[in-house]
Amino acid sequence: MISKASIDKIFSTIRVEEIIGEYVQLKRAGSNFKGLSPFHEEKTPSFVVSPSKQIWKDFSSGKGGTAISFLMEIENFTYPEALRHAAKKYGIEIEEDKRDLNEEEKQAQTDREILFKIHEIANDFFQQQLFETEEGQVIGYSYFKERELRDDIIKKFQLGYSPEHRNAFTEFALEKGYSKEILEKSGLSIFPENAPNGIDRFRERVVFPIHSFSGRVLGFGARILNNNIKTAKYLNSPETEIYHKSNVLYGLNQSKQAISRNNLCLLVEGYMDVIALHQNGIENVVSSSGTALTVEQIKLIKRLTENVTILFDGDAAGIKASFRSIDMLLSDAMNIRVLLFPDGEDPDSFSRKHPQEYVENFIKNEAKDFIDFKSEILLKEAGTDPIKKAEAIRDIVKSVAFVQNALKQEVYLKEVSNKFGLSEQSLFNELNVQKQIDDFKYSPKNKEKIYSQPELKIDKVISISRVDSDLLLHEENLFSLMLRYGSFILKEKDENNEETEISITEKIIFEINNDNCKILSLINEKLYIDIIGGIDDGILKDSNHFFGMQDSEIDSKIATANLERYTTSNWSKHNIYFGSEMDFIDRIVNENIMKYKVAYIGKIIEDLKLEYAGIEDKYEMYSKVKDLVIFKNFLNQKLNRIL
Repeated sequence: MISKASIDKIFSTIRVEEIIGEYVQLKRAGSNFKGLSPFHEEKTPSFVVSPSKQIWKDFSSGKGGTAISFLMEIENFTYPEALRHAAKKYGIEIEEDKRDLNEEEKQAQTDREILFKIHEIANDFFQQQLFETEEGQVIGYSYFKERELRDDIIKKFQLGYSPEHRNAFTEFALEKGYSKEILEKSGLSIFPENAPNGIDRFRERVVFPIHSFSGRVLGFGARILNNNIKTAKYLNSPETEIYHKSNVLYGLNQSKQAISRNNLCLLVEGYMDVIALHQNGIENVVSSSGTALTVEQIKLIKRLTENVTILFDGDAAGIKASFRSIDMLLSDAMNIRVLLFPDGEDPDSFSRKHPQEYVENFIKNEAKDFIDFKSEILLKEAGTDPIKKAEAIRDIVKSVAFVQNALKQEVYLKEVSNKFGLSEQSLFNELNVQKQIDDFKYSPKNKEKIYSQPELKIDKVISISRVDSDLLLHEENLFSLMLRYGSFILKEKDENNEETEISITEKIIFEINNDNCKILSLINEKLYIDIIGGIDDGILKDSNHFFGMQDSEIDSKIATANLERYTTSNWSKHNIYFGSEMDFIDRIVNENIMKYKVAYIGKIIEDLKLEYAGIEDKYEMYSKVKDLVIFKNFLNQKLNRIL
């Protein structure tokens, strides 16, 4: 756990414009910088960075926040990973705070750190063996050259070689002070009874390091080169505290930015498929490393894109396995296309034979919608057998049942109807049957659905009526004023006509509480509770406080409140001057409070009409509505609105 002192030092040292400048071409625009959004295609720059406020806002996607939240968005780091990345860039030494951990937790954290370190040591060792030893050059390096890999690609993926000597790495690690226990726990070494000095798991193999999302080495895959030895062609690290193969995608660390930029992930089977496509300039590609696609792996992809094209070499077993992958991806609301390479070809061989543009166009033009793909495969198997044909169509409808969007389901069923000359009604009936079957599919262990359902996001708005939408707009304006100018003091007259002072935050909170208004947005409610607590403790909580909450939605809201998309030109050189928002802040605050109350009255009236909808005697409702309308008209008159 990173200490509070280290976090404070990181935030006080880093510069938002420097960190973002590594990803976005920024140009000076007044006191701010502007650039094209890295998250959304656009021609006119709408990405704004404020060096003075140390925040950013992407007006095309709505995202915003601090330098740390930017790293979390662009690199898909966790909060601690983003902090460590920034600390490394600025040479800040991180202090770990273990005061809140018991001895067992401290030991577990230490063990994990040692596991990460031993994998880093092993990765360096394997690379050094490949490039700097005669054996590595003759065997390992020659193999990669036979596969036509350039040195820059070999280094990009940190490929290595484990020598023939049975315990070369084990001996190296023991000399460095690592224990047998940690070597065995890491899976890098094996200590059988007949070999007390240990055996290297990956000896005499070329080595492919497997990285985490943020680039840490978690484990290895290794390929044997001696065909005379009767053993598995590929060997992977065993499951450890830091490596769970179902949670990792090979190449994701090297491909994540390209996947996000292209808004498309190419999913392949092997390590060399990923590497060969990268060498050909196609970088938005990952591999499940020969294992069946998992829910956790799909979530990793979904952090970057909802569009997946599965690339297969036409192997019958692989095609059948793809059916399950398709259904899992569909159940997580992903958009799926599938490509089969010509007989005898795979992504590796195909990309080595053809230039980048040809391969990209082939993937784009030849990839099929999952319905076309399944239809072609299943109907070819069914032949003229009507029973098998019916089963094939049922299998296709079963996949459509995993689609989460009802409109998409209807479109897909129309496509199936046209393709097979079946009535849409019969297909919808079959779809409902498949849905009911799926609803009863539970894992006996934890009673969760076998295929994961999409992660539902809580709607930030209680309802979506026009009245609520209007109220939410004015509620947002009030919270923006508190975040932007909350500590600014207003001078007002009290009931005795004496001048008093009150902060903008206290005034807005008082007006909300005075009329018992309920906050509509969940995120505003979170801010409201925190602000109220601060006022009770005599503290006015500002944007700096909320940035420390490590909440990306709040960071984005603060950036929205504090940054303007457009800035006025320098008209003062023409002796033309504009008043700033602060020149009229008292009037702006009061008008926004009144507009909020008018909208809130509108919601109360709407709710009353719904409450009395089934009641014949509406006298009580009319009486309440009459009083509300009178007050609403009074506020509108003060706002100089025409009634």
